Amino acid sequence: MNLISHSPDLNVPLRQRARVATESELDAVPWLKLLRPSERAQAVSDLRVADAEGGEFVCKIGRPANFWFGVVDGLLKMSNDSSLGPPITFTGVPPGAWFGEGTLLKRESYRYNIEALRKSAVAGLPAQTFEWLLERSIPFNRYLMNQLNERLSQFIAAREIDRLTDPDTRVARSLASLFHPVLYPGVGTVLRITQQELAYLVGLSRQRVNEALQHLQQEGAIYVEYGGVQVLDLARLQRYGTAGN
Repeated sequence: MNLISHSPDLNVPLRQRARVATESELDAVPWLKLLRPSERAQAVSDLRVADAEGGEFVCKIGRPANFWFGVVDGLLKMSNDSSLGPPITFTGVPPGAWFGEGTLLKRESYRYNIEALRKSAVAGLPAQTFEWLLERSIPFNRYLMNQLNERLSQFIAAREIDRLTDPDTRVARSLASLFHPVLYPGVGTVLRITQQELAYLVGLSRQRVNEALQHLQQEGAIYVEYGGVQVLDLARLQRYGTAGN
């Protein structure tokens, strides 16, 4: 469901365009249900959502981390500073994802850029509220620990993907990473993504991504829909390219 009903004024900074979250947007925040009523009330009171346009930055390298961010709707990408070397996309960030907790915990500035690939609704929890929950909620702490552990595994897998030379395997493994049930619980079995957006994330041409998707569909791992991809066999995508696949 598209939660964005209007185009924002890009002359106004994203933070200043933030608004109170709707009930449906709050329902999409996975960690809220873990909190006690008083904690949830405080988090809901401080949580804000902003509508970002495609190409707009949510985070930029060197800026201080003042919020913990989550994707309510749309698609973001995490990348390096291309002015210092070749452009590298670290990962896509689909609905249900929350990111930036490591930067907040270390009280650092951002070491990566987060850019909207298309119109996206992005939630932000102020750093003060994030720290307040850390001090009070054991379930919230466990959620963060699980996030950090899963993200470490994800980035190890991403390094492996970068070294793959077979395009079909790159696309299969990259797709599998976007369907991570813990990091991206809002995706489900269907990811709304265009072939051009996937090409940006994988680092291949749109034409080559299209060929790979057709191959994966013929093998029964996915089903290509208009504007999206449905995963039929996630385990097969995760091990694609290995012996015995």
